[in-house]
Amino acid sequence: MTTPPRPYALLSVGELLADFIGHHVSGSLLDAQDFRRYQGGSPANMAANMARLGNRVALVACVGDDNIGKYLVRQVEETGVDVSNVAVDRYEPTSLVVVSRTARTPDFVAYRMADRCLHPSQLPDSLLAQADIFHTTCFALSKQPAQDTIIDAAQRAKAAGCRISIDANYAPSIWPDREQAWRVLTDYFAGGALVKVSMDDVERLYAEPREPETVFADFHRMGASLICLTLGADGSVVSYENGAKQARIPGRKVDVIDATGAGDAYWAGFLTAYLDGYAPANCARAGAILAKMKLTHQGTLPTTVDRTELYQL
Repeated sequence: MTTPPRPYALLSVGELLADFIGHHVSGSLLDAQDFRRYQGGSPANMAANMARLGNRVALVACVGDDNIGKYLVRQVEETGVDVSNVAVDRYEPTSLVVVSRTARTPDFVAYRMADRCLHPSQLPDSLLAQADIFHTTCFALSKQPAQDTIIDAAQRAKAAGCRISIDANYAPSIWPDREQAWRVLTDYFAGGALVKVSMDDVERLYAEPREPETVFADFHRMGASLICLTLGADGSVVSYENGAKQARIPGRKVDVIDATGAGDAYWAGFLTAYLDGYAPANCARAGAILAKMKLTHQGTLPTTVDRTELYQL
């Protein structure tokens, strides 16, 4: 007997915050002179991108009791994301990130406030049982009480039959205690996680460059079932079936207009293809197609994206 589909393709958990992004391209925040406000936060962007592709998605996050928080919730809701589990904290203001506009990895400063105030009441077992994939980020895991809340919920989600996903977007400026980060990621990966990580993330996490084979061996040993390592212009490598198989996907030339949020677009394309039953190599190609749409478009992706475009290759 076929198992009926769950109500939510993705339950995205973590930061919903305001990005103040440089209006003009600059080398770093030192040179950035003016900024524009955007809805940000990797889990929120993931949720919005998945919704744009026609998936039903719910976001679990926390904002402050202020107009920036109201703006953020409105922006995400307009993409079709269920925001009924976004909490409003009466005491902490909405979190902010100031970001440079660049074709490379952006320079940023984060002001962490309400985003870290996730509580178990926002993630009941009844909600976890409704999702195919439970997704979060290193940013979300870097602060308490969100850290304990998310780890506990991920374990319960796994028990409820969810696949566990994470963007391992580690940054020492966000999470200075690298040893703690490794311990927390080990707890999270143990659920058979689907892991997205970039070479920049790897260098920050290890405090020095590492070869892909080292990353795959370490992450699989920690429990990850699939690892997608993005290589920028050089494409990506996917290690899956707990390391028994690999697929290399070459890069394609892209005239970059705006790199902000490209990783979230990539993983939304990848997971959409994954849920549609495609093999890992084709999931990576789908991710690259959506990332290219984002890289060549300033600001967010279009309101709707025909998911069949992900499978043109």
